[in-house]
Amino acid sequence: METLEEQEQEQSTTTIVERSTKKTNMSLPSEIIEDIFSRLPVKSILRFRTLSKPWLSRISDRSFTNLHLTRAHRTALFILAHDESGKRHLLSAPRDGGPVTHLITFHNPDYIVMYAQHVNGLVYLTCMKRSNEHRTHVYAFVVNPSMHKIFKLPDPYTDVKDFTRIRYLFGFDESRNEHKILMIRDSSLRSMEIMIFSMSSYSWRKIHAEPPLGFTWDGLWLNFYHNVCVNSVVHIMLAVSFDILAFDLRTEKFLIITTPQGVLPEDYDDTKQNDPYIIKLNGCIGVVCYDSVAENNEMYIWILQDYENRVWVKETVIFPEEWITLRYPLSFPVDSVNMDEIIFIPSNFSGNVISVPVYNKKTRCFKSLRFASGNHFSLSRTLQFHYIRCYVESMVPL
Repeated sequence: METLEEQEQEQSTTTIVERSTKKTNMSLPSEIIEDIFSRLPVKSILRFRTLSKPWLSRISDRSFTNLHLTRAHRTALFILAHDESGKRHLLSAPRDGGPVTHLITFHNPDYIVMYAQHVNGLVYLTCMKRSNEHRTHVYAFVVNPSMHKIFKLPDPYTDVKDFTRIRYLFGFDESRNEHKILMIRDSSLRSMEIMIFSMSSYSWRKIHAEPPLGFTWDGLWLNFYHNVCVNSVVHIMLAVSFDILAFDLRTEKFLIITTPQGVLPEDYDDTKQNDPYIIKLNGCIGVVCYDSVAENNEMYIWILQDYENRVWVKETVIFPEEWITLRYPLSFPVDSVNMDEIIFIPSNFSGNVISVPVYNKKTRCFKSLRFASGNHFSLSRTLQFHYIRCYVESMVPL
């Protein structure tokens, strides 16, 4: 949904462009118009692609795409929802709530979306699908919600029978200004095969990366879907020690980040208590600890505030009423909306509106983001928001 200010800005830009494209004395240099375009919403820029072939070429150029990503910096919400029929719907919505926009629907209920991750304008999905031979296949998709485009990653193997031993991780290499997918495959020889897919060359390449000193691959798979990319480094939460295995996309090397002692209580019992998990908050790593939230009504988020010096800061989330009786039952933090607000899931349906809880770190209070039906998609009581991620609008091509 465009604000009045954005609509007025677009109308003003349209007038400028129309004048510049006509043979009049009021034409402006293309550099100035490009500077104006780089600050507009993607929706507005897409309308201007039909002005002329030179402008289509200029707007489609990679240099303009990168310029727009750094200047416009408009954020929105990417939503993964499912209904009682088993269909999975990919939606987008304004950051502060409002009508949802339908992007794509997975009609096959055998597709199970296991994880969603956003990095620099693109959203990555890990999906699992069971075949007729009772085998599990893992698929990876990259989505640009702003452009309504989706790309299915090509399989690096054609002879693999057990796809449950393959995991994909999404990241952005700032040194090369490109998105990459890291694939780690258990070769069943007590070793891992590692490959990288470049979203610039659209090709796989195999690499050799030694694990950190003293590290073994045991226990990696249980928490493999909890991973985030921060500062060109993909971070994976380990299932046994709950430390973080990190892979630097620039140097293509692994390292270990030790989590603070408070992440696990001294009397931790993995058969009775909930495991911590990793999220991304305002460009920082966060570790969510909710092992005793039902008893003390508090949830803790350890935030790696200073990455270089490994300084962790503890954020305590206090629920306004008993966590287990909230109208948003069993809520968990998943992403940040801005510097102060954290999105929780799941959602709650009431009065043809789906509400999602958001926690403000400054006021230490909860509020609701409210989402309504859009022009091409209707909300219903059977629809549940499964994932919500905040993404930056971009024109990154797929």
